[in-house]
Amino acid sequence: MSKKALNQLKKEFGDRILQTSDFRGDEEATVARKDWKAAATFLREDPALAMNHFVDITAADYPEREPEEARFDVLLSVRSMTHGHRLRLRTTVGDGEDVATVSDLWRGAEWGEREIFDMFGILFDGHPDLRRILMYPEFEGYPLRKDYPIERTQPLVAYRDVDGTEKLPPFGPDEGQPWSRVDWQKRLAGGDIQVSPSIGVQTGKRVMLSKDARTEPVTDTPASEE
Repeated sequence: MSKKALNQLKKEFGDRILQTSDFRGDEEATVARKDWKAAATFLREDPALAMNHFVDITAADYPEREPEEARFDVLLSVRSMTHGHRLRLRTTVGDGEDVATVSDLWRGAEWGEREIFDMFGILFDGHPDLRRILMYPEFEGYPLRKDYPIERTQPLVAYRDVDGTEKLPPFGPDEGQPWSRVDWQKRLAGGDIQVSPSIGVQTGKRVMLSKDARTEPVTDTPASEE
């Protein structure tokens, strides 16, 4: 059923469909940024497709593609509640470029596009309210970009004074301050504290919530040799 939907899209747009995929049964079509809105509109409006169920819109970052190719992928997943088929539409967007909003086709995309803007800095032309949705307005940068420095500590915003309301002081750097890496090697030195599996491999500490609940220090021994 979904393959028929993909074929219908290919029939309408011809060589404007740059690439298709059906990996593990997930039909996908890639279009140029200039054809993004037209393809999305066709998915929504064509009676044979009737993609009236918005599933998701997200993005992926490939900084290694620059400068030869656009850095970001934007991916839209939609489904037809009438016919039961589904399809993913993909396009590429360069850093600083914008892509047309689809929030006027599916209202659910409005918040999804805001999240993409917040996390990746991708702009959506025509979006009715493009502002941060997860980070606070003073947050600097886009934390899901692969070149965002993990050790970066964001500026703290002072609490507002509210009569009759007590405010807790901000977290310190070692107490979960947003987007600040903890120096686990230093923090755990000399202590026998359970840690996450990935940190356990690096430090030899006991693994927390591991699949076999082991309490011995982690080694690099492959699972097949245990």
